Amino acid sequence: MTGSRIAIPASFFGIVLGLVGLGDCWRAASKAWGLPHTLDERVMAFAFGVWVLLLVLYVGKWVWAREEALAELRHPVQSCFVGLVGVATLLAAVAIAPQAKSLALTLFVVGAVLQGGYGLWFVGRQWQGEREPGTATPALYLPTVAGNFVTAFVAAYFGYVELGALFFGAGLLSWLALESLLLYRLSFLAMAPPLRPTLGILLAPPVVGCVAYLFLTGGVSGGKPDLFAQALLGYGLLQLLLLVRLLPWILQQPFGASYWAFSFGVTALAFDAIVFVVRGQTGYIEWLSMALFGLANVLIAVLVAGTLWRLLTGKLLPPPLAGLK
Repeated sequence: MTGSRIAIPASFFGIVLGLVGLGDCWRAASKAWGLPHTLDERVMAFAFGVWVLLLVLYVGKWVWAREEALAELRHPVQSCFVGLVGVATLLAAVAIAPQAKSLALTLFVVGAVLQGGYGLWFVGRQWQGEREPGTATPALYLPTVAGNFVTAFVAAYFGYVELGALFFGAGLLSWLALESLLLYRLSFLAMAPPLRPTLGILLAPPVVGCVAYLFLTGGVSGGKPDLFAQALLGYGLLQLLLLVRLLPWILQQPFGASYWAFSFGVTALAFDAIVFVVRGQTGYIEWLSMALFGLANVLIAVLVAGTLWRLLTGKLLPPPLAGLK
C-alpha cells in the first residue's frame, strides 16, 4: 500500500460523533427509565478509543501522506469535514469526563480552539468565492454550525454557561445564514449519488442546537423544555421525515463510511426526546422518545456492522484525493 492509500479522510471522525451521541442517549436513558449505566460507559469508552485511533492515523497522514492531506484541505467538499477533528475532540471530552475530568477539560479547550480556528479559516476562504455551486452540500454546516453548537453544549456541560451562550449564538446564526443557500442548491441543482449521504447532516443543526440549548437552560435536570426547545425538536422531526422520504434516492449510493453522516443527527434527536422526558414532559414525547432511542441504537448497530464489513473486505477507504484542487 502507498502512504496516500492508507491515509484516512477527516470525514471518518464522524464515527466518533455518532458513537458519543449513542453514549449520551444511554446516559440519559438511565435517568429516564432506570436503564443500567454499564452499557453507556462501554459505548463511551469505545468512542474514546476510536477517537484516539483516528487522531493517531490522521496526524500520521500529515506526516507521511502530506500531499493527500493538503488535497483534502483544498477540496471543495472534503475540506468541510476537516472541522470534525475539533468537534470529535470536544465530544471525546464528554466521553471521558466521568473518569478523568482534568483530561476532559484539557480536551475541551483543545477541541474548542481547533474547531473555532478551522471554522474561521474555512469561512474566510469560502468568502473569497471561486466555489462551484454544485459543490455546496450540507457538509458546509460542519465547520461553523456543528462546531459552535457542540462547543456550546460541551461548555455548558462543564459549567461554563455564559461562554457556551456565545458559541450557541454563533452556531444558530451561521445555521440560518447557510440554510437558504443549501435549500436553493438542493432545489435547483442535481446531486450525484456519492454526495447524497451528506444529506444526513441536514438533520443535525436543529437537534444538536437543541442539545446545546437544553444544557444552556438547565441540562438534563432542568425544568420542562420551553417553546424554543420544542420548536427545535419539531424542525428536527420534520427533517427526519424528509430524509426517510428521500431514503430510496439516497440509497442509490452503495454503503460506505459516508453514511455515518446520519448518525449524529439521529442520536442527537433521540437524546433531545429522552431529556424532554427526564425534564418532566409527558404525553406524546414518552412513546416518541422510546421509538427514537430504538432507532438510534439500530442505526448505529447497522453503521458499525457495515463499517467493519467494509474494513475486513478492504473497501473502507475511498480513492485518494492527491492531485485534486
